[in-house]
Parts: sequence; structure tokens; C-alpha cells
Amino acid sequence: MSSPLLNIGIFAVFVVITLVVVFRVSRGLGTATDFFTAGRSFTGRQNGIAIAGDYLSAAAFLGITGAVAVYGYDGFLYSIGFLVAWLVALLLVAELLRNTGRFTMADVLSFRMRQGPVRTAAAISTLAVTFFYLLAQMNGAGGLVALLLGVTGGVGQALVVSVVGVLMIVYVLVGGMKGTTWVQIIKAVTLIAGAFVMSVWVLARHGFDFSALLGAVADRGGDAMLAPGKQYGATALSRVDVLSLGLTLVLGTAGLPHVLMRFYTVPSAKEARRSVLWAIGLIGGFLLMTAVLGYGAAALVGADRITSAPGKVNSAVPLLALELGGPLLLGLIAAVAFATILAVVAGLTITASASFAHDVYLNVIKKNSPAAAASQVKVARWAAVLIGLVSIAGGIATNGQNVAFLVALAFAVAASANLPTILFSLFWRRFTTAGALWSVYGGLGTTLVLIVFSPVVSGTRTSILPAADFAWFPLSNPGLISIPLSFLLGYLGTVLSAEPADQAKYAEMEVRALTGAGAEKATGEPA
Repeated sequence: MSSPLLNIGIFAVFVVITLVVVFRVSRGLGTATDFFTAGRSFTGRQNGIAIAGDYLSAAAFLGITGAVAVYGYDGFLYSIGFLVAWLVALLLVAELLRNTGRFTMADVLSFRMRQGPVRTAAAISTLAVTFFYLLAQMNGAGGLVALLLGVTGGVGQALVVSVVGVLMIVYVLVGGMKGTTWVQIIKAVTLIAGAFVMSVWVLARHGFDFSALLGAVADRGGDAMLAPGKQYGATALSRVDVLSLGLTLVLGTAGLPHVLMRFYTVPSAKEARRSVLWAIGLIGGFLLMTAVLGYGAAALVGADRITSAPGKVNSAVPLLALELGGPLLLGLIAAVAFATILAVVAGLTITASASFAHDVYLNVIKKNSPAAAASQVKVARWAAVLIGLVSIAGGIATNGQNVAFLVALAFAVAASANLPTILFSLFWRRFTTAGALWSVYGGLGTTLVLIVFSPVVSGTRTSILPAADFAWFPLSNPGLISIPLSFLLGYLGTVLSAEPADQAKYAEMEVRALTGAGAEKATGEPA
């Protein structure tokens, strides 16, 4: 019943509109501040909407709704984890990060440390998170093609992955952070509006009575859809696994580099806090709608039909749209899904390119020389092209792999390698360069090792390598081990190091982080 030509046409309209917007706002991007942070010209409300656009990826729109549709109550745990995570960002990170840094997370981590090794470690961690996140989005693009646009076969999906990658590169090269932000704003508005319309439609089909909707779900899928334990809880190990996943989601958000970089696009710490409040409101509203959409799909489409579709759980939203409004609504939802992918990959790309140009090229390789400072935007553009090409190649090579695994890996790295080091840097006076390096590299290395030797990669029928079995780590998500271990490594690296902490720099950082006083010295602009 779907119409691939209609879906492609609606998507093309969105691409044209966003490209026009990007070209219109691309004037005056000559300085690093303009290119990396849009001249700090966005208000808290605008940035909050953009954060919502950056955060609500295809995994949130399609994956969480599908999880609710198939697993009921247990699927909604993802929504709770993604929302609660923003309290950590609001209370511990947003304002302090905006006052202390300039362009990237490494600005904060290296503020009172030795620049070279800490910036290098932060850049490696940033690139690792963004790379795995980009792979997940590229895989999502390939999977959506088969489901929504009727393009089958490896060549067709590779072509669409390439188109997404090229558009991502154009957005970043032409518009920088300003163009990327407006794409994210447009995407957030369309995504939330689409979810709202579908939610109202689902409730209207059940007399605007949520209890009646739940009753329909129970009639079709059984009472287990409304109770804990359908996906998790069958064994003690699965209960530990969901605890590990929840810890990763809650702490990972505050360590995602592309989310942290958004705090530098506002002119003050007050606007940074306002950004997070807007983001919490929009993201919270959307995640509540995933319950309506997921249970609506369970009641109107059915879990069996969803799991037998090409996209499996990711097909819940498209199939619900087809059930409610036919091919036209499906086409609109297809466009929203692709807009989601485009906006997220653009935000990831500019974050990775900024980290390479500002942290590695300018501060490590060129030792912050004036000549290099003038050329870092050019380097960032070349880095964006390279990152885009690598992402296209990676997306094609890993097409059909477990997208949830890639997203969980990105969050696990962010929670294990980034957040402990950020919190130690901001709040612990004794923290040293050795502690920072132990925390970043230890968290990153532990996460990668535990994932590789987990059931996600081998040992089960649903693993990435089902024919192999080298899984000795029993959990699918390593957060329960890697996050505490990263905190411990940061502590041990500090107390065992002979290097004294720079107390004067910490005092300066503390005052600046908590009050904003003197932040113009770090950013080159008024606080």
C-alpha cells in the first residue's frame, strides 16, 4: 500500500527546504567562533529546540516506539532513561561547561591539565563516540530505504547511504554550526509535530481514553504487555543487564560530545540553562508520546506483523502511519525519519571536525600558533569531508548490522570515558593529568573490550557474528562495569601520580565555572 515515489518526493521537498535555509544562513562564517558555535548567536529557546533535534535520533523515533509496541512496559524503560538523563546534564554539566570551555569538550578537560596529552585523549574519545553514532545513523538510513522507499538490494541501499553522507557534508561545509542548528530546529519541529498528530489520531481511535487503548493492547497482545518482565526480568542476568543499560543511558547523555558542543552556541550560562529546560520539555513530551504511539501500534498493527516486517521493531511507526492515514501519512513519516537522520549526522560531523581541527590540529600539532588559529576552519572543513567519506564507507560496510549495538556503544563510551573525566575536572581539586588520561583511555578501552566479548557480538542467534562464540562477558551493555571502573581509574591515576595538581588553575576554573566571571578570557567573548 505504500508509494515509494510519494515518499521520495516528500523527502526531496524537505531536502530542498533545508538546503535553501543552510545557504541563506551561511554568510559570515569566516571565524572559528562563527563556524564552530554560530557566533554564540542562538537564544536558549532556539538552542533547546536544536538540542531536541540533535538528541531525538532515528533510534528514539523508530526504535523506542517499536520497543514499546513489541515489549510493552519494558520498552518504555528506554524513554524513561533517555529523559532522566537530562537532569544530569542540567544540574551538573550545562552551565559549568559553557563558562569554562570555548568550542569542544577538550577545552574543559585540558583547562588545568597538560594540553597535549589531555586534548589528544579527549579528541580520540570524541571521534570514537561520533563514529559509532554515525555508523548507527547510516545503518538506520539503509534499513529505512528497504522499508519505506522500496529500494532493495545492497547497491540501492549503498546509494541512499551515500546520498545521506553527501548531504551531511554539504550542510557542514556550507552552513557550519549555524546551518546545522537550523536543520536541527526544522527537524525537531517536524518530528514532534508528526508524533503529536499521530498520537492524537491514535487516541481518537480509542475515544481519547488512554485506558481504552491499554485495554485494546491487552486484548490483542495479552496482559504481559502492560506489566514488567516481557523483555527483561526472565532471569537474574537480564535484570542486571537492564540495570546496566539504564545506567548507561542516564549518564551517557551528559557525555555525548555533539550534545555538549551545543552549549557553546548560546551567549551566556543563563541561556545554556534555558536551553536544557527547553530541551527537557520537548524531549519529555516526545518520549511520552512514544508510549501512545507504541501502544497504538501494538493495538492497531500487532506485534506479530511488526516483527515480521523488513525493519522488525523499527517498522512500528511506519506501519502505524500506514494504518492510520494511508500512503500520504506514511510518506510524511518517512520524510520525518530521514530528516531525523540528516540532522543528527550533520551535528555529529561538525562536532568531530571541530574536535580534530581545534584540539588536535591547533592545540596539539601546531601548539596554538596564530597562523594555525587562522586556518583551523579550513582544516575543519577538510576534516568534515574525510569524516563524511569514512562514515559512508562504514555505513555501507556494516549495512544490516545491529543498530542498537552501535548506539549503545556510543552511549557507553560517552558515559565511561567522557563523563567521569568531566566531573572530576570540574569538581575535584586534586585531579591531575594522569587521572584524566587513566579515566579517558581506561573507560574507552574497557568499554570496547567488554562489548567485543559480549553476547552482542558473538555467542547467540541474534549476535552480530552468530556463527562465532568468544563471549565471556555475560552482559549486553558494559556500563555497569565500565562506568564505575572509569571513576576508579581517574581516582587511582590521580592519587598514584607524583604530579601535583595546579591549585591556582583549579581556583580560576572553579570561579569561572560557577559564576561566569572571567569567562571572556577563555572564550574571547563576553560571558
